[in-house]
Amino acid sequence: MRPCPALAHLMAPLSLQLAPLWFMLLADPAQRAQQNKRKHLMRKSTLALALASLLAAPAFSATAQDSSSHYDLQAQRDKIVPVQMSANTSFLTAEEKQVVNKLIKAARLMSDIYLRQVNEQNPQIRAAIAQSGAANKALLLNMFDEHFGPWDSLAAGHPFFGDKANAPGSGFYPQDITKDEFNAWLAKHPKDKAAFTSLYTVIRRDGDKLVAIPYSQYYQEWLEPAAKLLEEAAAITSNPSLKHFLTLRAKAFRTDDYFQSEIAWMDLKDTPIEVAIGPYETYTDGLFGYKTAFEAFVTIKDPKASAKLDRFKKYLKDMEANLPVADSYKNFKRGFESPIAVADQIQGGGDNVPGVQTIAFNLPNDERVREAKGAKKVLLNNVMAAKFERIMKPMAAHILVPEQAKLLDQKYFGYETLFHELSHSLGPGSIVKNGKATTVAAELQELYSGTEEGKADVMGAYNILFLMKKGELPLAEKNNLLATYAAGLFRSMRFGVHEAHGIGAAFQYSYFVDKGALNREKSGLYRIDFAKLEQAITDLVHDVVVLQGDGDYAKAKAFLAKYGHVDDGVRAVNASLGEVPVDIQPIYPSSI
Repeated sequence: MRPCPALAHLMAPLSLQLAPLWFMLLADPAQRAQQNKRKHLMRKSTLALALASLLAAPAFSATAQDSSSHYDLQAQRDKIVPVQMSANTSFLTAEEKQVVNKLIKAARLMSDIYLRQVNEQNPQIRAAIAQSGAANKALLLNMFDEHFGPWDSLAAGHPFFGDKANAPGSGFYPQDITKDEFNAWLAKHPKDKAAFTSLYTVIRRDGDKLVAIPYSQYYQEWLEPAAKLLEEAAAITSNPSLKHFLTLRAKAFRTDDYFQSEIAWMDLKDTPIEVAIGPYETYTDGLFGYKTAFEAFVTIKDPKASAKLDRFKKYLKDMEANLPVADSYKNFKRGFESPIAVADQIQGGGDNVPGVQTIAFNLPNDERVREAKGAKKVLLNNVMAAKFERIMKPMAAHILVPEQAKLLDQKYFGYETLFHELSHSLGPGSIVKNGKATTVAAELQELYSGTEEGKADVMGAYNILFLMKKGELPLAEKNNLLATYAAGLFRSMRFGVHEAHGIGAAFQYSYFVDKGALNREKSGLYRIDFAKLEQAITDLVHDVVVLQGDGDYAKAKAFLAKYGHVDDGVRAVNASLGEVPVDIQPIYPSSI
């Protein structure tokens, strides 16, 4: 995605020639002590476009770009700063480069699909902007391309062109459908439930009926050429595991059966190419959280860094056993293979592109695969480095009192990212409710994403503390971890509580304030009570795991209503940040 001429000032080359950050986690203690004076790591924010509230199909005009006088379009655009991304691909063979370039093309097709998953009218809306006589047309188009629609994902889905908000179910359902209508249809047509709640169908009206249409049919215009590109890449590569995965994923695009290709993805080995492509996350479905969004991550692995961090996965079963809940809430059915990869991203697609950027991911989400093989954690080193340099370092002094701000440690930004992803593989997944097998995601519906992201955050800190007690990490650095973790919550809350990672951070923050672990002083800065924070982390892990394990929608809604908000202290921190961007817009090469 290229910036428009009106925004050229944003694109003063920011090519970050950043050294890999994971060296801080991999060096021996003496090396780490020396390197602590250098660049810092940054914790995960995660990412996904989540749109708020809402009304009927969008109406748009050339003149109505803004429905509130205080909304500043240019200021909102400036919150996300473009960054030219680089990655070392010089060691790739000619064959591997050919494969990667095929995958880059396939990734772009995921963006074509996701644009319509956000809202089916998006292509027409963009055309209306392009044909308008708006004085700020270039800026409007750039904002549209950044957010995949005319709704600002950093402002709770505020419409900046037209005056209608997007529908809660985005483009997965009819724009005017309600939860009551959907549920009433299923009550009258129980045989439709499997198709209607499938991860891989869209819901449409057919006269006075509702129908479910498989993704493979509805998005065939883009999935078929994507499948052919994957098959062409499979024909080029000599790596058997990559050939197997790409072949099976191409088949899945045509059949909507992703299980075997997910298993094959978990078995990728002996290749620097790490690619995830397909329908994965459900953040964009704000109605029920049923429908998956297409996305792609094309990355190049650092085998040495990946191997050294891989040592932590042996503790997954111990971490599960150590959760501060009754054994009935623990999940030992999942596989504990959980490979860890450190990689540089060289192209994104679909849900991975707009708004807040992911710096790590934990896939697949299919509980059947997780029980059989575990889940893979991929840390996007170059994205994490860019975020830390542009955002987290400048934020620190605005959050904590000076003596505690000094405790922030770059390696714990990295560890919190890693253990956040590991923690997605812990706790309840498949559960039994009222005698029937189900999943936490199915029961909590649209509330699941926010509770799960917050759970992974706090459980990540809890598990790092656990490894410190086991001697795997230095116990003397406990306060460094706690200060780094607490400060990181403020960055995620800038995304807004309409977004999964933002609401996850908000309920952690509010819980810790309620427990007296985070205290705002007259200066506006926060002081951590480390003993109370450590205990509150344990208590919150307990509360969220029980909430998920019970699969109680009403209790989850009440919990988020109580804690899932920001207060005047957070708003004051945000106001003090001035020109510190909220996030980055990675600009990747079109080919390698």
